[in-house]
Amino acid sequence: MRSSHRPSKWAPAAGAALSLLLFVLVPAPMAGEMPRPGGTLTFAVAANPPSFDGHRETTLAVQHPVAPHYSTLLRFDPEHYPKIVGDVAESWTISGDGLSYTFKIRQGIKFHDGSILTARDVKATYDRIIFPPQGVLSARKASYVAVEKVEAPNDSAVVFRLKWPSAAMLANLASPWNFIYKADLLAKDPRWYETHIMGTGPFKFREHVRGSHWVGVKNPDYFVKGRPYLDGYRAIFITDPSARFAAVRSGRVLAEFRGASPTIRDDLMNALGNQLTVQESPWICNLTVDINNERKPFDDPRVRRALSLAVDRWEASRELSRVTFLKEVGGVLRPGSEFAASEAELTKLAGFGKDIEASRREARRLLKEAGVPEGFSFTFKNRDLKIPYEPAGIFLIDQWRKVGLNVRHVVQETGPWLADRQNGNYETSMDAICDFMDEPDLQLFKYVSTNSSPVNYSRYNDPKLDELYEKQSRATDATERRRLIREFERIVLDEKAYQFPVLLWWHRIVLHWAKVKGWRITPSLYLNQDLRDVWLAE
Repeated sequence: MRSSHRPSKWAPAAGAALSLLLFVLVPAPMAGEMPRPGGTLTFAVAANPPSFDGHRETTLAVQHPVAPHYSTLLRFDPEHYPKIVGDVAESWTISGDGLSYTFKIRQGIKFHDGSILTARDVKATYDRIIFPPQGVLSARKASYVAVEKVEAPNDSAVVFRLKWPSAAMLANLASPWNFIYKADLLAKDPRWYETHIMGTGPFKFREHVRGSHWVGVKNPDYFVKGRPYLDGYRAIFITDPSARFAAVRSGRVLAEFRGASPTIRDDLMNALGNQLTVQESPWICNLTVDINNERKPFDDPRVRRALSLAVDRWEASRELSRVTFLKEVGGVLRPGSEFAASEAELTKLAGFGKDIEASRREARRLLKEAGVPEGFSFTFKNRDLKIPYEPAGIFLIDQWRKVGLNVRHVVQETGPWLADRQNGNYETSMDAICDFMDEPDLQLFKYVSTNSSPVNYSRYNDPKLDELYEKQSRATDATERRRLIREFERIVLDEKAYQFPVLLWWHRIVLHWAKVKGWRITPSLYLNQDLRDVWLAE
């Protein structure tokens, strides 16, 4: 299913931007191996979904069990990542000035209730994402700041009108989170999809038992002929990593699509041999520290800067990469990607220098100057995903103790952890940034003002950052865009230290039984999860 569209200078140069290495450690299937229909895929999910709404949430706990029920306007081709192809869109054109994107919508696509999808549903979906009504949280609305309006001139056409050209627009429109919702249901209740499922994807919803499992069954009316191959899937929620990968080892589940540590990989390879397939990739993910800028003493930039200065990220890379998938030291963009800081640029920022003793002396000086006493106590809230959150949290708290801070480690389930950050009910908290491609518009909107970005939980507003975000998004010259991004990064991580990458960017290791075919790793745990091309060899 290929998209036809007129090339444009405004289309993202994603292929050049991604310096990514994807590889499979166990040989791929023999050429000519034909997909086999039937069977149920059982896989493990590391957390329970806080809601069912892809527009609202940012966690794999939603994407992995829920994505197979939905279609999107565009999608990333997993065989040729980061190539963008159509899903609900049959084709598209981009105006010469880059201000108008027109999509032709496929005809005859059916929602799971039998009704027909039209351009009206696509428009209602993107209006909810870009211009959310009162009471609706849209996690990614800041990345659509260039969109002026969305139009549906007829049942088969959707037009996005832009205020300025945006190199990231196609990538944003291809977000795996942009589930196409039914306009009539949104009109009745714009929050209906937080607790209900109704899509046009390859699998229909059958059952969800919280804390236990999620079941989807084959959609016989799916618009891609011959898909899906599977009769259904069963997602098993297993939060403990030891239990999760024990289930893979025993064959109780056939896959875990998030990622394993190197030690778990080696253990399962030794146990299962050629029954196991291991796929690895750089990962567009990192852990960050949310700091509640409204709480004292964290409203003082000296205190926030001291928290970052105390952390030896280079030691973390050496130690934590042995037992977790945490690996590379980096700033607000993935190391090695087109617009990421070089090591020389990075080491000039607070908390990224290689003389940790000098950094910690400065941290102590700043804390004293800000009136923070020796032994000051505060709480750090963390997510109950043991890898990588638990070892990262333990390491971080130990680093803060080395500058005289006494930190209480509170571990929470995904739902309460997310709710506390959304409501400002915390002092400091672990967070994560995971995206579906290396694109500054996606990674940076986490750091713009809270009143513009619902996923900035650090509760600050900075017009200068908002201005820089818009300028870098509009920049068509790569050198100028890079300059603007460095200034943005300097303010966020050094001058104001509003929040910061706590430790390391990740390296993805996916383990599945070799009988699971048709799934290909990408640098994002959010992509390629609709399962439509997956099949079982026996």
